[in-house]
Amino acid sequence: MAMKLTANGVSTTTTLGTEQYEVFYNAYHPRCKHYQYDYRHTNGELFFCVAGTLKECRQRRDEWLNKK
Repeated sequence: MAMKLTANGVSTTTTLGTEQYEVFYNAYHPRCKHYQYDYRHTNGELFFCVAGTLKECRQRRDEWLNKK
């Protein structure tokens, strides 16, 4: 991904119906990979989470969408 996930603490995920994510590693456990995930709903709401896999992030997003 070329774009940063946030700018000045605000999500850069602005296009409706799109997702962005970044991978980062835990400072205390450098081999522990995490995903920071943003999804901008078509109604403009932002969903965000951190999880160990992209698949888990998307599952959480889908659960959130099913509650809408």
